[in-house]
Amino acid sequence: MYAIVATCGKQYRVEKGATVIVDRLDAEVGAEITLADVLFVGGDEVKVGTPTVDGAKVTARVVSHDQGDKVITFRYKARKRTRVRNGFRASLTTLEITDIQA
Repeated sequence: MYAIVATCGKQYRVEKGATVIVDRLDAEVGAEITLADVLFVGGDEVKVGTPTVDGAKVTARVVSHDQGDKVITFRYKARKRTRVRNGFRASLTTLEITDIQA
């Protein structure tokens, strides 16, 4: 059984026992969280939400809070001697999916 879950403005395909890296969530490491925005549940019986599936929820455990790889942004204007270089590292949360209830 798998589900498609919406969190932090993005959609993720999750299965029981899988780990998912999402944008930073406000939860302690080791805490159990519930993802209630379940858009689709697949498996033996398919349920499609309008926009979410009624009564479906995904339970996950927070494994860690990390930072992603550095992304370099560079702005350049020709003939103006303008060059701006910035770096950015996204704050991420690793979740382990413990249960899917449809």
